[in-house]
Amino acid sequence: MLAELDRLAPADIDQLPDPILAGALILGAVLVGYLAHRFLIGLFNRTLGKRYTNLATIARRSRPITRLAFFILALALTVPLLNVPYRFIGDIYHAMVVLMILLVGWAAIIVLGVIADRYARHFRLDVDDNLQARRYITQIRVMRRVINVLIVILTIGLALMTFEPVRQYGLSLFASAGVAGLVVGFAARPVLSNIIAGIQIALTQPIRIEDAVVVEGEWGWIEEIAATYVVIRIWDWRRLVVPLSYFVEKPFQNWTRESASIIGSVHWRVDYTVPVGEVRQKLEEFLDESKLWDRNVVNLQVVESDEHGLLLRGLMTASTSPRAWDLRCEIREKMIGWLQEAHPQCLPRIRAELPAGPGAGEPGMGGAAVAAQMSAASK
Repeated sequence: MLAELDRLAPADIDQLPDPILAGALILGAVLVGYLAHRFLIGLFNRTLGKRYTNLATIARRSRPITRLAFFILALALTVPLLNVPYRFIGDIYHAMVVLMILLVGWAAIIVLGVIADRYARHFRLDVDDNLQARRYITQIRVMRRVINVLIVILTIGLALMTFEPVRQYGLSLFASAGVAGLVVGFAARPVLSNIIAGIQIALTQPIRIEDAVVVEGEWGWIEEIAATYVVIRIWDWRRLVVPLSYFVEKPFQNWTRESASIIGSVHWRVDYTVPVGEVRQKLEEFLDESKLWDRNVVNLQVVESDEHGLLLRGLMTASTSPRAWDLRCEIREKMIGWLQEAHPQCLPRIRAELPAGPGAGEPGMGGAAVAAQMSAASK
């Protein structure tokens, strides 16, 4: 700045406006812009605000933007009265143009947000059958963030293109498409890959808001889909942040891809003497009494047998994955309690056979008989 002033001609210095007068004009312009903005906003709210609620919402959220725009307009009308040297007028108006471009981009993001919020209010996520709602809300949120990123990039690009050196460099870069273009493209690859992945997710929807997923061995729900990352709410309230491109490039489990309802399984280790038919009947009875079961699937099977006993597997369904988890815990607890009370001998046991030998008794003798025989032998 000092170097620039040193290069000024004496005539230009003499033409600089009086500081007091310039400050008074600028403050007056800001005051006039503020009053005009306040008057017009109040007039709009009284006349059209109640009739056009969407426009009223946009006006309310963009009030700082419109206020700054009024300030810039008032200052633009005041500049000719300041007696500023001609060589500075172009720079002042150029700065105003850059600010107006940034304000327009900011306003476009606000308008997009109001439209997206208005449309998303038609869908509810707090119901059991929310598959369609999750589908549309996911599309809305992902596309909103992708478009926001594009608006920011476009706004910054337009603002930079108002500078002559940047414009010449950009034109030469597009014309040559040489090494510099490759370097810029390689540097922007992570951002571009996430933007493209966001568009793919919005269209194909491998994941949706509130989907139950298993990612990197962690089970949780999709809480937020941002422009470049996804936040997964783990069952213990931790948050797992994953790049958006992960869900396009790597495999993962989605438990609620087609429906919010899910099948849960419970396993019990029992003895060979367990009455499987009675356990199956008791499972159906427990499920009938539970408010968490959606009455779609109930099944009990012996899925494994080994030298230690049997492995029983019970299948049941619930309307959502959290309800399925609670249902599994409830049925597991009730079944163990019933087995302890009605069939304690059917709980897992480890069998052992005493080897034959001196004083061990004859094969088939009970433990009491063997003990009596060994006691007599010791006497």
